[in-house]
Amino acid sequence: MVVTFCGHADFQEKSEDKSIVLDILERIIGNANGELLLGEYGNFDSFAYECCRIYKERHANVSIIRVTPYLNQKRISDFEKKFDSVVYPEIESKPKKFAITYCNRYMVEKSDFVIAYVSHNWGGAYATYKFAKKHHKTVFNLATL
Repeated sequence: MVVTFCGHADFQEKSEDKSIVLDILERIIGNANGELLLGEYGNFDSFAYECCRIYKERHANVSIIRVTPYLNQKRISDFEKKFDSVVYPEIESKPKKFAITYCNRYMVEKSDFVIAYVSHNWGGAYATYKFAKKHHKTVFNLATL
């Protein structure tokens, strides 16, 4: 099972959000092998990482994978300390200013499920959410749960 996360950079965690995400992960992955694909560019990404870290403590059969839109060896070395692996999608031919967008699309394409926090209809998280819906991914949106 592959799960990706997308959400607004200005996400503000509510007290129940972490338990909701952990419950969703339990339902969709359980004791199966899983890959958790993450970015690292804002509040929601930090929140998602923390949820994944907690889930991995309970389920050693999951890998937390950082998908990075930029090839920067120093940053990749930093990521390797925090994540089980680092993936750089082949997006060199894409304009650099759209690298995060293409990276987010890559994550959605590789995923079975998307856990999101999308509360308004603009920005990168919303575009990723729409892309996931268009590609018939099962999306759990914390903003509407």
